This record gives sequence, C-alpha cells and structure tokens, in this order.
Amino acid sequence: MRALAALVLVLWAGAACADWRGDVQAAKLVGEGDFSVLGFQLYRAQMWSERVPVDYDERFALHIVYARGVTRERLADTGISEIKRLASAPIPADTLERWRANMLRAFVDVGPGDQLRAVYLPEKGVRFYAGDHLSSEVDDPAFARAFFGIWLDPSTRAPTLRKHLLGMAAD
Repeated sequence: MRALAALVLVLWAGAACADWRGDVQAAKLVGEGDFSVLGFQLYRAQMWSERVPVDYDERFALHIVYARGVTRERLADTGISEIKRLASAPIPADTLERWRANMLRAFVDVGPGDQLRAVYLPEKGVRFYAGDHLSSEVDDPAFARAFFGIWLDPSTRAPTLRKHLLGMAAD
C-alpha cells in the first residue's frame, strides 16, 4: 500500500511540474508582440506552433510575460468580457460562470516578469501553466476556442498583436 501511495505521489508530482513544451514538442516561435493600453505595456505575448499558419486543427501555445501586476480575478473578468464581446451569439450565463471559474483555477496573480502559458489541445480543450508548472487543464473545446479567440479572432481588440502572433506582420 505504501508503494502504491508513493507511485501516485510521483505521478502526480510529475504531472504538476510538467513543462508546457512537452505539449508542443516541435513548436517554433511563430511571432510575438506587445500589448499596451494608453501607452503602458501590459505584457509581451508569443505564439508557438508546430504548424504555420496557426490553426485550430493543431496544437499551439500562447506564452505571456507580464510587465505589470494584475490579479487573477482581473485576468478572468477581462477574459470573460472579451469572450462575450467576440461571441457571434449570446453565451448562457451559467456557461460564462463556469468558464470564469476555469480561468480562476488556471490563473495566478501576476507581477512584472511573471509568465502564463496556455496550450491549445484540438478537440479537447486547453492546458494552463503558471511559470513552467501545470496549473489547470480544461476539457472543453468551446471554452478553449473562445479563450484563444481573445488574441486570434479577427475582431480582437489588438489586431496588430494578432498579426504579430500569427507571423503576418514584419517589424
């Protein structure tokens, strides 16, 4: 029994400390750019993918390095606000609340230099990493597409950043 408990602990610890690169092993940097509001840089984002152009049929990763402090609640609320804005049809309130709870489990309060990553898993969902440690996995393809749409949807609030992330802008 003690050996079984030790094995479970080792397996759990390995999963909890899994590096995001294991999810996109052959990925290369597609593009990167800064997101600023009123002249203040909030973060630098990078898109990593095994395939260019990036699409929802293959795994890809969004890597964000924060320049300013933001609470996880603010990150989740802003995410939900953008998901609602980008939706082609109203999203039920219970779905939005579930998605917000998913984000709160995945996110941590961030400060300058902190990193969050999200790995898109086609037809499955998304894995979130705080630093290099797995913080949450959400098995919900609709949530995953809506979440990544914040950056990838053509109607994003940051069209220049979108172009940079997708490798479509040359600077």
